[in-house]
Amino acid sequence: MKRSLAGILAFSLVLLTGCGDKEVSATADNLPTVTANMGEAPTIGAPSGTPPTTLESKDIIVGTGAEVAATSTITFHYTLMTWSNGALIESSWNSGAPATYPLSQLIVGWQQGIPGMKVGGRRLLVVPPDLGYGAQGSGPVGPNETLVFVMDIVSVS
Repeated sequence: MKRSLAGILAFSLVLLTGCGDKEVSATADNLPTVTANMGEAPTIGAPSGTPPTTLESKDIIVGTGAEVAATSTITFHYTLMTWSNGALIESSWNSGAPATYPLSQLIVGWQQGIPGMKVGGRRLLVVPPDLGYGAQGSGPVGPNETLVFVMDIVSVS
């Protein structure tokens, strides 16, 4: 009887995870939560606690298309939030169009954290200051800020 009950509970858990809005929780790793609804702007939970000091990467949706290489030019949607206050800094979803850049022209955190992603994928990247904008900051991003990015890969060339 115990095995049957355990089997039923495990099956129920599998069924429940497929219902409604998908959200991948990364709180066990002290990372924000991110919704997994492809084609829609992500909702990112506010970061809490001490930010990581190394690049953190978590696939929210694993893509099935072409793979990003270090030499790729990528078209992507992204959202940027600051760790210190959970403020949304910018989002291509709000501007209505994805961005296109050679990966080699983006911040080091992206150059290290995006290769291996595939078209159709969504990834959470938490970028420490030394791999982002550093001590100088950039525009609305203050000095020594840990950056929280969620990006969807639209195409790779």
